[in-house]
Parts: sequence; C-alpha cells; structure tokens
Amino acid sequence: MIRKLSIVVTTALLFALLVVPAAFAQGSTAKVRVIHASPDAPAVDVFVNGNAVLTNVGFFAASPYLDLAAGTYRVQVAPTGAGAGSAVIDANVTIEAGKAYTIAAVGPVASIKPQIIVDNLSAPAAGQAKVRVYHFSPDAPAVDVKLANGTTLISNLAFPDASNYLEVPAGTYDLQVTPAGGSAVVINLPGTKVDAGQIYSVFATNFVASITPQLAVTAPVATAAPTALPTTGGETLPLVALVLMALALTVAGGMIVRRSTQ
Repeated sequence: MIRKLSIVVTTALLFALLVVPAAFAQGSTAKVRVIHASPDAPAVDVFVNGNAVLTNVGFFAASPYLDLAAGTYRVQVAPTGAGAGSAVIDANVTIEAGKAYTIAAVGPVASIKPQIIVDNLSAPAAGQAKVRVYHFSPDAPAVDVKLANGTTLISNLAFPDASNYLEVPAGTYDLQVTPAGGSAVVINLPGTKVDAGQIYSVFATNFVASITPQLAVTAPVATAAPTALPTTGGETLPLVALVLMALALTVAGGMIVRRSTQ
C-alpha cells in the first residue's frame, strides 16, 4: 500500500533568510531537494548564520525541490539539544544558480557522507512519465528493477547511485527490485500508477533487512542543466547534506513523501 507521510514545519526567521522573493529572476535561483537517508544517524538541530532554525531532524525525511537564492550560507549541525557550540558541522555552503540537484545524506552514521546527484526536471514526452530510482540502502547489493513479468528496466544499480531516467507511457505497473542478476524480490511495488507529465523518484532506503521504498512525485520545471555542484567552505564534513535538508523542509513549510510497502 502507499501511505502518505506529511511533515509541516514553519519558521519566520528562515523565511526571511532564504525564501526567494517573487521579484527575483528565475536565473538567480537553484532547484534543490535534500534527502536524509542515513538510517542510523542521530537526530540533529540546525543553525543558519548562528540562528537555530530546526530541531530534532531524523531519518527518513525528504524535501520537495525548492527555489533557493544563489549564495553562500554558514550552516552548523549539532546533536539535538547540544547547541551550536557543539556543532559537528561548521561549513559555508554555496548554492549556484540555474541548477537542479538532489543532495542526500547516505550510509550508516559511522561513514555517513553526502551524495550529490544531478537531476533533470524537464518534461517527459506527451503521454509519458519519467521514472528514476535511487539506491540509498547502504548494505544492499547492486539491484535490478523489473516488471513482474521479468522484463528488466534498470540493471546493476549500486549504492549510492541513481539510475538514468526512464520515460514510460502513463499507466499502472507491477514493479519489483531484485539483487542484480537474481530473481529474489526484495522490494515489491504492485499497482504502481504513473501519470503523464510527472517525474517519479523511487528511493530504496534503510538497511537491507528493513529495506523500504519511498516515492516522491515532482512536476517538471524549467531549469538550466547543472554543470557544477554545490561547494562547501570551512570544515568539510559528511553531514552537510542534513543542513540543506533542514533548510529545505523549513522553507517549504511542509513535506509529503509517499511510502510504499509490500
């Protein structure tokens, strides 16, 4: 079944800091989506330019794609309740205009790292949908994505990569994920409906013993094709993805993720 998970977070401070005013030209903004996909990472508090903006952010959370003003922000992340003085991250994050990307915190906490993936938010052809699969299960092997009749759609997708985009006719599909070259179904997604003109992101998350699919649906948008990735200054630490996740969730004022389970 598919369960909707809705998180609503608001803060006037971050609105003032980061929401892009309507007067800004589209070329001065970036499209950013951030995923917290580290299954055993602790909850954290997030500080932007010294101000607390979000508390107790944990696994699993995802933002929609958001327009963020290009620029550099000082961000800090500390264990929940410890304060900015105990930050385990203290970095300047630079967001570049005209680009679209996903930034994910992936892997177990002992080796957590950011994974930055260039996304393509252009519209599919008429009558088609776009589908992309993200392998964020840290101890799962490489996988194949198939139709229930055995037709392979994606081959040998390994952690922590994303597949190419597939364009498929709108309709309902019975999808399965198996170990690469194998037949044992580790994720079963029967009756998965895709609508024309939409972009579907399927995330394989959690450790393999509890592997869980997450589904996000995005409407196409016009952005420049990314040619470079966000950069960080100051101390470079692997939890920096969580900072942007916190910004994204707060700026949006809400998040909807649809979880599919067997």
